[in-house]
Amino acid sequence: MGSFLNCVIYRLEKGQSFLRGRSYCPNCRHQLGFWDLIPVLSFLWLRAKCRYCQKKISLQYPLVEIATGVLFVLVFNLLRSDLLGRSDLLISGFVIIPFLIVIFVYDLKHYIIPDKVIYPAIGITLIYHFLRSDLLGRSDLLISAFGAAAFFLAIVLVSRGKWMGVGDIKLAFLMGLLLGWPNIFLALFLAFTAGAVIGIGLILFGRKSLKSEVPFGPFLVSGTVMALFWGEPIINWYLGLYV
Repeated sequence: MGSFLNCVIYRLEKGQSFLRGRSYCPNCRHQLGFWDLIPVLSFLWLRAKCRYCQKKISLQYPLVEIATGVLFVLVFNLLRSDLLGRSDLLISGFVIIPFLIVIFVYDLKHYIIPDKVIYPAIGITLIYHFLRSDLLGRSDLLISAFGAAAFFLAIVLVSRGKWMGVGDIKLAFLMGLLLGWPNIFLALFLAFTAGAVIGIGLILFGRKSLKSEVPFGPFLVSGTVMALFWGEPIINWYLGLYV
């Protein structure tokens, strides 16, 4: 799956279909064989270079493969004791997490959240809730989705698009549908905290200035994953500080 997501990320950038066509080297265009596509192992065996043109292979490829594997194992670990009772995690974990990984990497590289990724993710989540008949029953889902989107819309309008982009509004809507209340608050809190810390660090080390753009999608995705897997324990720990 991680290898496939790398293909999706690359072909989205090039405007190519990721549903057909053999994988190839982006530099020499040579078709890759099975032995070139073994996740992580091929990268190590080839010493991070294309077998055919010796062009360096981006570290993105093994990192996405490893991250995908780790996240899928986390989902499985949480599901194995209560598969039927955690169908929400089943859909958000094995179906939506791949979308979030693509958003994370694509926004990090190109400073944009592609509609071809965010709209299907929102659509799948809505369909899932409709099939379960809990979209209206769990009003916190819609309130969280529209509330988070409205919050980001206000930031976009106030800053005239300088602080946030329209893609962040759509991603916030998806986050609300996935997490509900109070996990959406936790996810946004973690995203803004991490964004502030890393942003200040980049400025202090001279990598960015106060006027530089920093993609916020990766922070939102990270906050979503944290809230998805550990939202309840984190919230309970925090509330326990005041008991």
